[in-house]
Amino acid sequence: MDSLDSPDEFNPFKGLPIFGDLGKLLSQQASSTWETARQFAVALATDAQSEPNVDPADRIALGELARVAELHVANATGLSITRAGQTASIVPVTRAQWATATLDAYRDLLEPIGSVSGQAESDKTPIDPAQAMFGQIMKMIGPVMLSMTAGSMVGNLARRSLGQYDLPIPRDGSELIVVPANIDALADEWSLDPSDLRLWVCLSEMTHHAVLSVPHVRQRMDKLLADYVGGFEADPDALESRLSDLDLGDADSLSGLQSVLGDPEVILGAVQSPAQRVLLPQITALVTVIAGYVDWTMDSIGRGLIGSHQRLSEALRRRRVTADAADRFIERMFGLELSQDHYDRGAAFASGVVERAGTEGLARLWHSARELPTPAEVDAPGLWLARIDLPE
Repeated sequence: MDSLDSPDEFNPFKGLPIFGDLGKLLSQQASSTWETARQFAVALATDAQSEPNVDPADRIALGELARVAELHVANATGLSITRAGQTASIVPVTRAQWATATLDAYRDLLEPIGSVSGQAESDKTPIDPAQAMFGQIMKMIGPVMLSMTAGSMVGNLARRSLGQYDLPIPRDGSELIVVPANIDALADEWSLDPSDLRLWVCLSEMTHHAVLSVPHVRQRMDKLLADYVGGFEADPDALESRLSDLDLGDADSLSGLQSVLGDPEVILGAVQSPAQRVLLPQITALVTVIAGYVDWTMDSIGRGLIGSHQRLSEALRRRRVTADAADRFIERMFGLELSQDHYDRGAAFASGVVERAGTEGLARLWHSARELPTPAEVDAPGLWLARIDLPE
């Protein structure tokens, strides 16, 4: 089985005062696990500093851009952006607010991974009383380590995410949260037009929301992700073997202990299983096609609407494949890590369908579950069109 391959440079607890609070954390009940995760997420998202509220002028400006985006996305896709009778709206938030909302949205995906770490030790047969005691300690530590890891990863995401669909994971509700502070920071870093970038983000969020709100698309994505995170298998020896090499009576070993506690792969004790490797091509196919469709839609809208569209598109497409280690780790946890090759496949699929069947052919992607391409069809849009034209 393959590990999550967490990079050495990613320590989600770096700079956090975890040791002074560890005893307190271990004494907390399971019901407080997600409050601990929220505290870690907010601390990392904000560098443990207070944040100013979103400027009211930003709320007004983004609200106006949202109405423009809503109209153009509806016209370009033919998809509804209304869910449960409510039209999608863009809601600007702080990094802390984004982290809290995202942690809640990802909870159902993160909790099954945490159960693996608890299972890792309980599945072992103790050979002596000391090992049995260690197993009980690890069952107690597991939920706390999950809360630290989950909160840290989401907190890191909050520092750079522009909106809620940087990872294409369906969410409830019709309020689409975006982070003006991150949008403006990116505009400064890449010398992009701030107003154009804000409109681009609104268009991207609305397009993702329209696609992921299609009932059978959401159902398919939710099931694939749930099956994937539920497929992790426990490595019962990962943490024990790492801790056994430490002399906790030696003050110098504290740095080694922090290194162990900062390795999500070891803490979660989760390794990729054969069942997950079977699921990965299916997840990748769906996400690749969604990315290709969104990119095609953004290009078709943006060319006539955004003055700096070409520059924006190039910059943002480079940015999404140069994510840092923290972002890549959570992508791997969910089976959502995409390389430039995957985005190129999505673009080639969308353009191939349009060349053969026009925009009407591309729109057929979302008609029913039957129209969702197989992994092989992503590389052969002609075969996909031939299959969906066959009588059922």
